[in-house]
Amino acid sequence: MASLPQSSRLPLWRAAYVVARRDFLAILMSRAFIFFLLGPLFPIVVGALAGGVGAQVQSEAMAAQVGIAMQPDDTAAMIAARDALASQVGAAVPPFVAIEPAPDLDPAALLANREERLAAVVTGTLANPQLYAPPGNLERWRGAVGLIAANAAAGPPATLPPVTASPVATSGASETRGRIQTAQAGQLLLFLLIMLLASMVLSNLVEEKGNKIIEILAAAIPMDALFLGKLFAMLGISIVGITVWGTVGAAGLSLAGLSLSEFANPGVGWPLFFALGAAYFAMGYLLLGSVFLAVGSMAATVREVQTLSMPVTMAQVLIFFVASLAVTQTGTALEYAAIAFPLSSPFAMLARGAVDEAVWPHLLALAWQAMWVAIFVRAGASLFRRKVMKSGAGGGGKPRSMKTLFSGLFSKGSGKG
Repeated sequence: MASLPQSSRLPLWRAAYVVARRDFLAILMSRAFIFFLLGPLFPIVVGALAGGVGAQVQSEAMAAQVGIAMQPDDTAAMIAARDALASQVGAAVPPFVAIEPAPDLDPAALLANREERLAAVVTGTLANPQLYAPPGNLERWRGAVGLIAANAAAGPPATLPPVTASPVATSGASETRGRIQTAQAGQLLLFLLIMLLASMVLSNLVEEKGNKIIEILAAAIPMDALFLGKLFAMLGISIVGITVWGTVGAAGLSLAGLSLSEFANPGVGWPLFFALGAAYFAMGYLLLGSVFLAVGSMAATVREVQTLSMPVTMAQVLIFFVASLAVTQTGTALEYAAIAFPLSSPFAMLARGAVDEAVWPHLLALAWQAMWVAIFVRAGASLFRRKVMKSGAGGGGKPRSMKTLFSGLFSKGSGKG
């Protein structure tokens, strides 16, 4: 494929901006982008509904009741004492139900009857109650039944002694545990967003390779600019998506009455932690997106993309597990290795921001990751240059002017980005 003279090409950053603007606007203005924004909401809604239904089913299936088969007065006293105790200690005491004390009553048969849904049966008297239950429930409720029987025998239910509560702000152990949980949650969210959004560059690349737009761009602009433009266009689309999802999520938490004060404060504080999360997402996205673009350069169809990208995806999962393990080993060789390796560095450093107060390591880490982004882009562009030029070597063709090339790209129907 003939290419334009080097002197007639756009400068690197200007050409990258042209490609980024084209891809960004083409995707942002497409109808498919609406479904892209709604896509993550469907599994969340389905998961919430499934969790609610599952909890309801489990609650109904595991509902525990204790049958009281005593004389009517004793049964009423036991139920009254249980209700008084439950109002003070909560749901730890199972509900009591009255059972007619027949002479031929068989507690074992009552417990075996699934329709009764009894977890235990109490017979005897208030002075000497007899508890029938499986071994697990027997040990669990023996003390409660004895306390209730004692209160019932004394007449009106006795009032438990008041306990004066003296809350403290936090403890060292709880703060460390909370920060580790924040670090793990941040790593998981970062991983899911990067893996979900970085794969978009593959479908966009394969589509443009199929309709020869890539070859037109390769003849007009430097290959590094093409890579940079596509990466930053998809990064911009990802930021738009994350902004929408984050706004919806924050509104949902606010409606649920939750706030950040209920979670452990990260080491660098919430504002800087969110800023670092955005920076590490950008670096992680550009790193993995560069790898995916290089993989896409070797694929001609969607099936080939799936085959070639699978090892990259599996390797990234393993890298994420290593970075997650490094959270609990601060200052060890494992953590430093996870920070030094470019693909795991964003995850390891985000976790470090949650557990450590120091800020200067993040400046060094971001500079280190930016250097590897440049290396990955250059290596991917070099590989892609050979593949595209090889595929278009026999095409020939007369060089076209810059105006003709880019007017064709932005004309209606020239590409869907």
